[in-house]
Amino acid sequence: MTTLVTGASGFLGWHIARVLQERGRNVRALIRPNSKIVGLDLETVTGDLRDDESLHRAAAGCSVVYHAAADYRLWAKDSGELYRSNVDGTRNLIVAAKRAGVSRFIYTSTVGCIHPPDETRPVSLEDMSGAYKRSKFLAEQVALDERELPIVIVNPTAPIGDHDVKPTPTGRIILDFLKGDMPAYIDTGLNLVDVRDVALGHVLAEEKGQHGERYILGCENLTLQQILSRLAALTGKPAPRVRLPYAVAYAAGVVSTAWAHVSGTPPRAPLDAVKMARKKMFVSHLKAERELGFSPAPVDAALSRAIDWFRANGYC
Repeated sequence: MTTLVTGASGFLGWHIARVLQERGRNVRALIRPNSKIVGLDLETVTGDLRDDESLHRAAAGCSVVYHAAADYRLWAKDSGELYRSNVDGTRNLIVAAKRAGVSRFIYTSTVGCIHPPDETRPVSLEDMSGAYKRSKFLAEQVALDERELPIVIVNPTAPIGDHDVKPTPTGRIILDFLKGDMPAYIDTGLNLVDVRDVALGHVLAEEKGQHGERYILGCENLTLQQILSRLAALTGKPAPRVRLPYAVAYAAGVVSTAWAHVSGTPPRAPLDAVKMARKKMFVSHLKAERELGFSPAPVDAALSRAIDWFRANGYC
């Protein structure tokens, strides 16, 4: 059977496509005109989530869709771009999937749409900070409201590993550490998970997930200081020792973001990112473990692969 994957030119989508190919699946990737997929031999369809005709071409003949593509910028001069890609794009792809007779749709959301520590606590749009989280929350609602097409939602935490091409915000932490561009840290926390485990978790969601259910795909809850200490142990580089007060970080975010709106250049410290960092995103993946058989490995190996990949590909 043919399986459509969106986002295969990016980090998580690339790994999803790789896992599917390893399982003998025929994978088709939707890519933008200026994108390319390195290291995987895939059938491709050029298109865009905002272009209905290209989505119908991409979904034709497919039995399963993995929708991993997203605009995950924490700052954009035109925030409407995030809503058009993440919300309208998800709705458009669902329509195309139904028209093609797709039998299963796996939607990649984000742990930012979860109220810690797990999937059971209610959350609303008012709880979402910034255009990215709001757009992903609204896209998730589009998926949850669907009644005809079986959709399973997965909520990855902060994936790490090789082939983080853009890189993601979490990959940026690793890269900044490698380049010595992180003189201080703030008191925040993330749940890290190996991107390969997240990709496998998507396949498990297709095989065992229930329609309309959400599953956190995560692993280790770590403070930023602990993450930096692990990076120091793996690289031999010193970890920053200065903890920046939140008020100082917030002020830097205000100034950096204000200048970005003037210059058009993405801010070094997006204000939305600073706001998100005020709350430690510590969560549990027990539901995915119990219902999907999700069993992620400790993240040190993924951190090592990320370090090696960034170095080997000229990022630092």
